[in-house]
Amino acid sequence: MPFPAFYDHAPRIRVRDPLSAFLGASDDGVLEYGYADAVRLAGHSCPTLAGAYLMTVKALNHLYGDTLPERGGIQVHFRETETTSATGVMGRVAALLTGAAGDDGFKGIAGHFDRRDRLFFGANITGDIAFRRLDTGAGVQASFRGAAVPSSPETRDLLPAVLNGAGSAGDAERFRALWQGRVKAILVDHADDPALVELAAWA
Repeated sequence: MPFPAFYDHAPRIRVRDPLSAFLGASDDGVLEYGYADAVRLAGHSCPTLAGAYLMTVKALNHLYGDTLPERGGIQVHFRETETTSATGVMGRVAALLTGAAGDDGFKGIAGHFDRRDRLFFGANITGDIAFRRLDTGAGVQASFRGAAVPSSPETRDLLPAVLNGAGSAGDAERFRALWQGRVKAILVDHADDPALVELAAWA
């Protein structure tokens, strides 16, 4: 699967999933995720997807520090409703990394490993997404400031022609390069820029 090479340089995260260990999906329950997993899930790569991925990784690292996040032990709250803009897609990315689910999630086994009531939309928060550990109650809000890594004016100029099939093959190739170039800038060049992803306390 020929993904752009920079996907491998984006931040990765390791989590521990008790259900994975219990059912033998992995011996120790440790799972590792990278940006390519989010792309496989969504079927595309864009700045919004990159922002959702980066917010989730940074929030989990903040909440768990030097320990592995517990997949399935985290609540995720979105400020926007599920059908607003790309919030639904962002929710699926956060759910991939945290195991959080709504009413349609895994019901558990004999009272264990229930993944429901973990994913919420339309929450009364100021950030884009809020995360809470169920074991300690610690929480954090995350906001993605995409304007910190602006798109190229050339991208905006090329989009209509490429979208409508009026552009040349060279236009399409240039558009893709610029589009993924911004994603690279978000995930690699500016991954640690505090102006790009802002974390705030959530009591």
